[in-house]
Amino acid sequence: MVAGRVAVVTRPGAESRVGEVSAVAAVLGRLTPKLEKIAAPGTLDGGDVCQLEEHFLIGISARTNGAGAAQLTEILVRHGYTAATVDIRNHAKLLHLKSGMAYLGDKRCVVAADFPQVDALDGFTLLRVDAAEAYAANCLRINDEIVLPLGYPRIASRLRELGYSVRALDVSEFRKMDGGLSCLSIRL
Repeated sequence: MVAGRVAVVTRPGAESRVGEVSAVAAVLGRLTPKLEKIAAPGTLDGGDVCQLEEHFLIGISARTNGAGAAQLTEILVRHGYTAATVDIRNHAKLLHLKSGMAYLGDKRCVVAADFPQVDALDGFTLLRVDAAEAYAANCLRINDEIVLPLGYPRIASRLRELGYSVRALDVSEFRKMDGGLSCLSIRL
């Protein structure tokens, strides 16, 4: 997980992802001297962290536990950020927090139709993606372009109406393994 003032080596809760930790730590260590780590018993998956400018939402899920969220909160606060947790364990359609939301900037988020009410999003414009296009809630804003998974014309049209440039990518092979666009990116 990379923020402007700190990078954090996560400790994914999925056993299949444990091997990633040392490789990611090595790369991040070359990019920034401000490198922190999540330690056992904490687990933290990057897909459960959504940055909203200087504030972070941290999802408590099957892959991110309370101890990991608490460690990340402490790290972020030390580096001048704020954070809040969102318990998504009762939302079966959300593997991760970012499975159901993306921050577009300008206090605007794309969220899945059944995304939970989150007090930290009061004052934000929430663009709800209908249930048939829920997978498209996992999108990315990169510079002035919104990158969406291919095949979700309603949300793509809505974003274009709001003035965004939209690029649709075929990520169907990644979706087969529960992956989404946010899973494929480390934003520096």
